[in-house]
Amino acid sequence: MEPPKDQHTPEKSPSEPPSSAYPPSGCCTNCGGPTISEPPPLASLPEMSPPPNYRPIRAPAINLPHNSQAIILSPVPHAERVPVVTPPYQFQSPVKRIHSPDDIRRFQESPSCKNFLGFIVSLSESICGHKISDHCHVSPTVAAIVSILETLLQWIDEIPPAQMSSRYGNISFRSWHERLAERGESLILEFLPDEFKGSTIEIVPYFFDSFGNGSRIDYGTGHETNFAAWLYCLAKMGIVKEEDYHGVVARVFVKYLELMRKLQMVYCLEPAGSHGVWGLDDYHFLPFIFGSSQLIDHKYMKPKSIHNDDILENFSGEYMYLSCIAFVKKVKKGLFAEHSPLLDDISGVPNWKKVNSGLLKMYKVEVLEKVPIMQHFLFGWLIKWEE
Repeated sequence: MEPPKDQHTPEKSPSEPPSSAYPPSGCCTNCGGPTISEPPPLASLPEMSPPPNYRPIRAPAINLPHNSQAIILSPVPHAERVPVVTPPYQFQSPVKRIHSPDDIRRFQESPSCKNFLGFIVSLSESICGHKISDHCHVSPTVAAIVSILETLLQWIDEIPPAQMSSRYGNISFRSWHERLAERGESLILEFLPDEFKGSTIEIVPYFFDSFGNGSRIDYGTGHETNFAAWLYCLAKMGIVKEEDYHGVVARVFVKYLELMRKLQMVYCLEPAGSHGVWGLDDYHFLPFIFGSSQLIDHKYMKPKSIHNDDILENFSGEYMYLSCIAFVKKVKKGLFAEHSPLLDDISGVPNWKKVNSGLLKMYKVEVLEKVPIMQHFLFGWLIKWEE
């Protein structure tokens, strides 16, 4: 028996297209009756699944739940030469200046920020098309910094982790960090020229903050940025020169990454300010930038090659990007697309140049424009705060 015409018909099957559930334009969105005005725009419903044949348009480093528009609209950063300071030197103890979004905007518009980001781009360009093992100029300064990082690696073996049941935060890291505070300055003084011995009051704080926080026992992209800032300060003093940039990435930064991976694994450092599955990586950002630059115009390896385990096994020792992917797959369980959806999306980008430019834009927006990260950044005479 058919139901009376004045009764509502049963709800439509969920298999029907979601759009059929909405009344046509000119009908009331509540009762379906005629109306004299156009209905308001329909709000998007996050619980609705896209049609089965939908495939997302992949783009480099923009598939984020927030700030994707800011990253898309942001211009690609360009390399800049670092101006070398001249006497009289006015080194000073650096202090924190960023406390609000207004402070972030002031920093972003300053020459200091633009030149620091330009320094990062210059480092990225210096390693373009090179394997880690390729010959590069290793100056006494670069060799001295590598030696310092090897010393810090040795300290990990001398300070074993305490027996603990917690997942994160082994308290032995505090002992390692205390030794860094005690001996770090003397290690730096060994390679500083006499005229720059007084710079330790300004550059040592960047160095101390490059290896995580001893109280919170954590590490994140802010600490990594401090290490880049320390190198930038050395460049501003002319101690690190442009011809050193290749060696800074291929020798210094690779050794720094080795040190941080060991600290993270041995002392179970907690990720500081991680975006979870929507982040690029729990701890690092710069090796993805430098690593993607290494692979620009590579004849065989494309962004999608990260899904080939043979490639990761055989080439992660030569390319930082592949090394980072291999490390993520080692420490995270489950499907790669589920625990690292952003990295999975980037693998669909057609070439490494687009990956590199997208990551540079993302670093500016997701690191250098974030108050929770940059509120800890320091400003002195070498990296000035523009009033």
